[in-house]
Amino acid sequence: MPSNNKYFSTTWNAKRSVVADGMFYAELNALFAKELAEQGYATCQVRQSGTRTEIIIHATNVNDVLGEDKHRIAELTRVVERRFGFTPGIGAVELYVEKVRNRGLCAQAQAESLRYKLLQGLQVRRACYGVMRYVMESGAKGCEVVVSGKLRAQRAKVMKFKDGYMIKTGQVCDHYIVSAVRNVMMRQGVLGVKVSIMLPYEPNPEENRGGCLVPLSDVITVKEPKADIVRQVDAPAITPALADDAVLDAPADAYEADKPAEL
Repeated sequence: MPSNNKYFSTTWNAKRSVVADGMFYAELNALFAKELAEQGYATCQVRQSGTRTEIIIHATNVNDVLGEDKHRIAELTRVVERRFGFTPGIGAVELYVEKVRNRGLCAQAQAESLRYKLLQGLQVRRACYGVMRYVMESGAKGCEVVVSGKLRAQRAKVMKFKDGYMIKTGQVCDHYIVSAVRNVMMRQGVLGVKVSIMLPYEPNPEENRGGCLVPLSDVITVKEPKADIVRQVDAPAITPALADDAVLDAPADAYEADKPAEL
């Protein structure tokens, strides 16, 4: 962390610095998830540029996060400065907002959407199927929605909805699986909502709309064989003069072989 941040000490060793950075990101993410839930908050990124800390907020509604005349983003900047001890007024921390590329492939946005559907009184099965259909239409390879708690009766239970292809184990989950968990405060109790999405494979970074750049390890791609190049060699043309010379130079045995056998 930069030296103008009083929340962290500059004399810590490498291990404490890593833990402090993780705590800073976790608390920052929790703050934005609470304040920007209605604006479609997805995630945030923290970058160090010299003595300045840049925080990039990814959300679905950029205009709502900025607010009228950018008052909302300025208010969030002051809250971050006071909470983490940044020196105010010198631009030690700056907040930016970036729109989510593909909302259907963002687990946080879909979990918030499912949460508001349940708060509005929509049936659990209908709300989950609506979220899954929107995710699969956005290009995802698989989707899983889990809702647990007191759904209709007094006894709690778990309802799980699946669609498409979903990987559960291995290092590939770190690249292809995105998950989000939300709590829904219902009248009968608290419901737990978990949305998991398996991203598609998109190798082109320029045309990437939220997919994964790393290919699956067990996928074998068979390429088309190269076309065989056949070279045609033209035979040399024989002129009449060369043909006559060939006949005159022919050996005598060739003429005797053509004669009929004598009886």
